Amino acid sequence: MKLPQGFINKYQELLGDEANNFFKSFDLPSLSAYRVNPNKMTKNQLNNIDDEPVPYCSTGFFGKVNGKSIQHTSGQVYSQEPSAMFVGEVVDAKPGEYILDLCAAPGGKSTHIAGKMANQGLLVSNEIFKNRAKILSENIERWGSSNTVVTNESPDKLESFFPAFFDKILVDAPCSGEGMFRKDPDAMQYWNESYSSECANRQRHILASAVKMLKPGGKLIYSTCTFAPEEDEQIINWLLDEYPQFEMTPINKYPGMDDGRNEWSKGSNDVSDAVRLFPHHIKGEGHFIARLSWKADSRNLDKKNYKLFKPSRLTKEQQTLLSEFLNDTMPNYSIRNVVLFGDRLYDMPDGMPSIDKLNITKPGIEVGTFKKNRFEPAIGLALSINSSEVKNTIQISQDQWRQYVHGDVIKVDTEHKKGWYLLTCNGYSICFGKLVNNTVKNFYPKGLRF
Repeated sequence: MKLPQGFINKYQELLGDEANNFFKSFDLPSLSAYRVNPNKMTKNQLNNIDDEPVPYCSTGFFGKVNGKSIQHTSGQVYSQEPSAMFVGEVVDAKPGEYILDLCAAPGGKSTHIAGKMANQGLLVSNEIFKNRAKILSENIERWGSSNTVVTNESPDKLESFFPAFFDKILVDAPCSGEGMFRKDPDAMQYWNESYSSECANRQRHILASAVKMLKPGGKLIYSTCTFAPEEDEQIINWLLDEYPQFEMTPINKYPGMDDGRNEWSKGSNDVSDAVRLFPHHIKGEGHFIARLSWKADSRNLDKKNYKLFKPSRLTKEQQTLLSEFLNDTMPNYSIRNVVLFGDRLYDMPDGMPSIDKLNITKPGIEVGTFKKNRFEPAIGLALSINSSEVKNTIQISQDQWRQYVHGDVIKVDTEHKKGWYLLTCNGYSICFGKLVNNTVKNFYPKGLRF
């Protein structure tokens, strides 16, 4: 790989005798990996995976994922670069916590966090760019997370909505991307000798907003996919100087992982508890991760300061249509917080403050859409449940699955009454379909068909 000469000069000076092996690693192939969804895949299925496990991620395996497979489209697996998996492990999400993934697209780390939360608590996944927020929403929907809200805001806009609100905040910061050169050589086009300093300036502004949203006693996890000290150790040193309430939290390091390098921090703080992942030391790309704890302080946490969320009101006709669908299909399903965007109905997790004036791409599970004289369930609802939660299911074959995701109707031989059915294949929830005269009408979203 032809690396920028300025990059070569920089890391020859920083790495010394280690530089040669570092540069050689860029000529090795990038490794593919994936995580399985612990909220969907059974222990038996997990035990039957033959691929090599990623040693520092209990749900991670080396190997490629087919984006058009049943496993991927139903949210059983998520393709993710192996080093990036360690970020989600360091977050160490727990059920019931309030967590913010501030720079979340495309969704690898958010789905990892959501998997550990077991659909309990609140995960806010934010992305500032609208098109990337849409991709993030699609990946969250496929994963089937019921406790996740996707927002499309700048970090400074979020401050007023979530003051001292979150138990944990992940800032997987936009960076110079040096650690991804091997996986994505196009990233080198943007690199120049001042790029890391430009990125560091942006990172400090993002972190300043994150700090305002962290609870006393909360944890801030900072990560990048770059080797640049300006964006790594020097950012952590700045955080510790700028906010004396922070202290570094040790991270359990696995073989091949390096300490943060104090000699690169240009400061007096010990940043060795941070983690560096170098491609010549570990099977993966370049990453940097640090975890800091915020000591308790006197910030006012009175919940009266939060504007409370007010559920949307359904019309009498909408209430009737929804009740009929739920009674016929999922009588035990209870919507926690009703959100209506036009004719589209969402089930928002508990814990969100008022969403007025907040750009939200996905306010929870999309339950369905109100049409004239009927209610159509959404694929997001299907992907968030399993067959035991519905009255009516139809098990389809892999050939029928291929027909359905292509947009075709499918025929069923057994006798079923007319109505909505959850379609499953190989035990995976696929989508809802409407059965009429032994024909399942196709409701697989047009934008997802292939």
